[in-house]
Amino acid sequence: MSEPYVVTLSCADRVGIVHAVTGLLVEQQANITEAAQFNDASTGLFFMRVRFDVDAPSPTVLRAAFSALAAEYGMRWDLHNANARMPTVIMVSKLGHCLNDLLFRYRSGLLPLDIRAIVSNHRDFYQLAASYDIAFHHIPVAAETKERAEDRLREVLAHEKVELVVLARYMQVLSERLCTDLSGRAINIHHSFLPSFKGARPYQQAFDRGVKLIGATAHYVTGDLDEGPIIEQDIARADHAMSPAQLTALGRDTECAVLARAVVWHAERRVLPNGHKTVVFR
Repeated sequence: MSEPYVVTLSCADRVGIVHAVTGLLVEQQANITEAAQFNDASTGLFFMRVRFDVDAPSPTVLRAAFSALAAEYGMRWDLHNANARMPTVIMVSKLGHCLNDLLFRYRSGLLPLDIRAIVSNHRDFYQLAASYDIAFHHIPVAAETKERAEDRLREVLAHEKVELVVLARYMQVLSERLCTDLSGRAINIHHSFLPSFKGARPYQQAFDRGVKLIGATAHYVTGDLDEGPIIEQDIARADHAMSPAQLTALGRDTECAVLARAVVWHAERRVLPNGHKTVVFR
């Protein structure tokens, strides 16, 4: 019985990469079901994602074959079983719209995730977590306890063997050390009013200025607050007749949709790092 795999890779662009990758898959008697590539002329880098079905080889055999090819071309690469659901922890504070949306999609089979825990600095959503039979960890955070709180978070992530952390409106700034630990595997969502409308009540501030566009950005977490590599963005139109509450509802809907798309693309191995940017094979 065939198994589906996804291989992703990046390296310096040169002649013959596609031929080498597809030729290797032919040697393994694999059937390519999806393939995408991108040549970044500004950096001279080549990116590729291939999904394929294969009958006989074990992951060890496939990894050995790709490892030899990667050494020849200087590739940064990875290989995963496409049926495997990504072990995930969701972090949240007091705003639950993104958490609710992700959990509904998860229960509906729309997210290729294995959500193993919800972590929060408040207790507001412990009953929601229980209703989905998901472990809930209350880890309060204060200035004097931040380091201990992050150590406790590391324990949860290690215990659950987590590959992805989703900050679903988690309103705490992660330390530089934790951002480094989670590099490339933590996704954050925020409204796109930054840096214009900082601080509390951004939608009220937007209403006061009469904005006509509301947006959201999903990005990888880095030590530069809200400036990590962008995965997905979207906007919604607003007009003069909308109240602050309507603007807030519209913005939260946009945040939910943007975060969900970013999470799915990451879990399906469609997002490849490209310096301060990303390549997203949709």
